[in-house]
Amino acid sequence: MPLYEYHCKKCNDDFEELVSVSAQHNPACPSCKSEETEKKMSMFGGIGGASGGSCSPRGGFT
Repeated sequence: MPLYEYHCKKCNDDFEELVSVSAQHNPACPSCKSEETEKKMSMFGGIGGASGGSCSPRGGFT
């Protein structure tokens, strides 16, 4: 199951939750138990990661 980030509209808390891809509803907020939560847009790591490396046109790292 993937780990998703959520934001609670009621208490303004951010939290992470392991949720099945086929889940029909967002999970309730663990802080206030509200079901007014929304999935946040998340960035993911790729080649170069946090080091800031970039790919050159010739296929190597610069």
